[in-house]
Amino acid sequence: MTWETLEKFEPWMQTAAGLAALVLLAYALRLVVRLALLQIVPRFRASLGAVWLRTLLDNRILVRVAQIVPSLVVQTGIAAVPHLPVIASTVIRNVAIAVTALQVARLLCAIMDSIQEANESQLEAEQSTRSVKSYVQLGKMLVMVVAGIVMVATLIDRSPLILLSGLGAMSAVLMLVFKDTILSFTAGVQLASNDILRVGDWLEMNQVGADGAVVDMALNTVKVRNWDNTITTIPTWRLMSDSFKNWRGMSESGGRRIKRPLCIDTTSVRFLTRAEIAELSHIALLRPYLESKVAEITAYNQDFSAKAPDMADEIVNLRQLTNIGTYRAYCNAYLQAHPKLRKDMTLMARAMEPTNQGSPLEIYAFTDTTAWLEYEAIQGDIFDHLIAILPEFGLRVFQVPSGNDMQVALRQHEVQALQR
Repeated sequence: MTWETLEKFEPWMQTAAGLAALVLLAYALRLVVRLALLQIVPRFRASLGAVWLRTLLDNRILVRVAQIVPSLVVQTGIAAVPHLPVIASTVIRNVAIAVTALQVARLLCAIMDSIQEANESQLEAEQSTRSVKSYVQLGKMLVMVVAGIVMVATLIDRSPLILLSGLGAMSAVLMLVFKDTILSFTAGVQLASNDILRVGDWLEMNQVGADGAVVDMALNTVKVRNWDNTITTIPTWRLMSDSFKNWRGMSESGGRRIKRPLCIDTTSVRFLTRAEIAELSHIALLRPYLESKVAEITAYNQDFSAKAPDMADEIVNLRQLTNIGTYRAYCNAYLQAHPKLRKDMTLMARAMEPTNQGSPLEIYAFTDTTAWLEYEAIQGDIFDHLIAILPEFGLRVFQVPSGNDMQVALRQHEVQALQR
């Protein structure tokens, strides 16, 4: 049907036919563009080397591109509709422009969604990749705000600058309404730029009851799956205003720290006799220490006896091996020989300040794994052995007396009383 044919009808019929033809043309072109994009682009998309090109040519983005066509056709072809009043033509054109702005905003949002999905795919493959979800959410919000301003300005046939100048007067209200969003975005930028927190990191934040893996980092919130599978939601801005512990450094180091004291009963600490030293020399891990230490002490005692023979009989003037010092040397040798401990990290058994619970001997070492179950198994085996071998050195573990201990003591006291 041509415009000459339409001239035979009444003006209003010509206008109606022109509008109908314009609408049909718009949606026909949309269908053609959509089919063309969905049929042609996927054929060469897989062969593209650049990942960002494949991301931008996602099917959802192609569909959004096709959805822009109808409004473009209407706003460019509305002037060709015969006998259409100027006011109606202006209104339809403005509505078409507003729809175009909306479709362009949806296209940009689809692009950002595709970028976010590509980033999340990399997160699963590479733990070093940083999440862009907060940036995507902020970008989508800004795009929709700009699109809303353009749409309103177009519909009322005014410049967008007029609306923006009006928004300037409302900046205080907007700052109050979007306070948390602004703070969270700033915190998110700092977290990402300084690489403070990533998805997959184990976070510990006692102030909010969070102790688990970060599963999601959004614009306003960070979700943490706790060790008991509960979910804690933390406002993003709190991660910069409050302190928290990130266990990523431990995971990346490849070693998990053991730092636990073994409290020894102070009353069991004493000097070793020659017979006990000879017996302990049969322990393979301890023999090198005893040989060197006995030679060192013997040389010192002989030198002291030569210089002060009248004082050589006093035990306090001579050096002697103690059972707790020998046990500490054994612990160090045992840790050095343990196949599941890191030798390139701090490894020691150290004596700590005596307390009312005995003399603590702290084991400080790093396992060669960060897996929790394996770490606990290694730590348990080490302390099982060290506690079990204590009697060989004449030492006892300090233990607060229990009700059973009191009953045994009372029975012994009764027996002794009867024997008297």
